[in-house]
Amino acid sequence: MTINNSSPIEMVLPDDPGRRRFIAQITKLTGGAFLVSQPLFDEAGSWFNRSWTVEQVMELFIKEVPGAPFERTVDTLKAGKPGTIVKGIVTTMFATLEVVQKAIGLGANFIIAHEPTFYNHSDETAWLQHDEVYQYKKELLQKHDIAVWRNHDYIHQHLPDGVLEGLMTQLDWKIYQDPTNKNIVSLPGLTLEELIKQVKSTLGITMVRYIGDISQVCRKILVLPGAYGGRRHIEAIGATKPDVLVCGEIQEWETAEYIRDAQTKGQKLALVILGHVLSEEPGSAYLANWLKEKLPGMPVTHIPSKNPLMFL
Repeated sequence: MTINNSSPIEMVLPDDPGRRRFIAQITKLTGGAFLVSQPLFDEAGSWFNRSWTVEQVMELFIKEVPGAPFERTVDTLKAGKPGTIVKGIVTTMFATLEVVQKAIGLGANFIIAHEPTFYNHSDETAWLQHDEVYQYKKELLQKHDIAVWRNHDYIHQHLPDGVLEGLMTQLDWKIYQDPTNKNIVSLPGLTLEELIKQVKSTLGITMVRYIGDISQVCRKILVLPGAYGGRRHIEAIGATKPDVLVCGEIQEWETAEYIRDAQTKGQKLALVILGHVLSEEPGSAYLANWLKEKLPGMPVTHIPSKNPLMFL
């Protein structure tokens, strides 16, 4: 999709003394149609839009990201049309069938998901053309004219990184973040067991996997939500020397084995695995709050997609 950076929002500034005269002139020329279709500023300096398209909402976020739009990105429309008028927005980690059904129930026709919709990183669908689950999902989205946009690369490059910001806010760790490296948290000394209880409680996690001595005192925490990959985990551990790595998911034969060897060597290094979904879901909540602030009056709902895995 081509992103047009020349947004009509830029035509009027909130502190422009000629704003009312400009609007009156445009209204006279267009018979009021301009006011229905274009974004304007209200008396408080906030701007609103009676009619937002999917593309306009996408542009609204993308234009705040340094270096955007990106030439190569997975953040494309997975379903729907850019010109669709948005009736309501749902943010979520995964646009699961359950989330789609809930969006339909809310009357929302635009889902912004952080992760793929069709079961692979780039949402390639040629290999799924005869798959019943894919066809059912595709047809349901088409039937209800629902657009799905993946916002992964852009929200991570946003300042601040929306996923990390959302996670730190939910954990109530923002005041402990290192100003030079936002992935590092310096906590008052607490045991690994206490740390695990805290993250489970604040993130609503039933169980976590971990490696380490639960009585170990943890102060310096390296937080890497989502799927960074083993090499980046290990390189970040080497560069920052944390007491514990709190991450989203791992390749079991990479990060876990490195931590195990580090402990055998005598290094006090622990690992806490939150799960991919639950470690990054706060980023979708962050986006929902961002959209509510930018689009006053637009129905915006965050629907957690939740962890599909269960434990006995």
